[in-house]
Amino acid sequence: MNLKRVLAAGLAASIVSATPALAAGCGNGASGFPAWLAQFKAEAPRYGLKPRAVERALSGVSYDSKVIKLDRSQHSFKLSFEQFYRKRVNNAMIKRGRQLQQRYAGIFRRIEKRYGVPAPVLLSIWGLETNYGSFSGNMSVLRSLATLAYDCRRSRFFTDELVAAIQIVQRGDMRPQEMRGAWAGEIGQTQFLATNYLKYAVDFDGNGRRDLIRSSPDALASTANYLKAHGWRRGQGWGPGTANYNVLKQWNKATVYQKTIGVMASKIAQ
Repeated sequence: MNLKRVLAAGLAASIVSATPALAAGCGNGASGFPAWLAQFKAEAPRYGLKPRAVERALSGVSYDSKVIKLDRSQHSFKLSFEQFYRKRVNNAMIKRGRQLQQRYAGIFRRIEKRYGVPAPVLLSIWGLETNYGSFSGNMSVLRSLATLAYDCRRSRFFTDELVAAIQIVQRGDMRPQEMRGAWAGEIGQTQFLATNYLKYAVDFDGNGRRDLIRSSPDALASTANYLKAHGWRRGQGWGPGTANYNVLKQWNKATVYQKTIGVMASKIAQ
């Protein structure tokens, strides 16, 4: 999960937000949540949300105290690179990455042709985020985002994310019950924030839906699309000092995570 990315994005959103703040006040604790939710539903059409989509997305949504507890317990990455890498990566992951590179060779060739991002980089991100799609989270994305949008700590940032998540439902990419992910609302096999899902998700398997949870081709191509949009340079390396290494920092602000992506990708490529 890209917690560092969530924290950094939240800081930026406190300065400039793509979505005007809702009139509904934030709160601390479960008691004010029903009133806040009712106000959000009433004002949601201001953001281009259709009432039917809002009701579908938020039907039965309640305050989640577990999400608040997890939000309050986050800390910056304090491990050294060696400690972090040893904790997150092992030989079995590298071997699995190489196997998947062969299994999906055709898909990776098509992705690199379109976006310029090579397979080892995408495999590294895929492996680090969700162990190659084996676990992308089991919490309700909409419940988590509604809880965090109501909570005063980063209400404006998560209101934007909640609006984006409802837009994902509205445009037909996923049904509300399918949207399960990490505690802070990250979605899919490479853990996209909802706003990034709207901007960069692509339908690479051609089934008419951008499904980053169940479709590995969609998830991998969308990740490549994100990296390309942030300046990835085709045919160049990704080690320290390169432009592409700086692009990896856009994926995750933590230096140890950025370096781990690069080193793991290089090992997969060997």
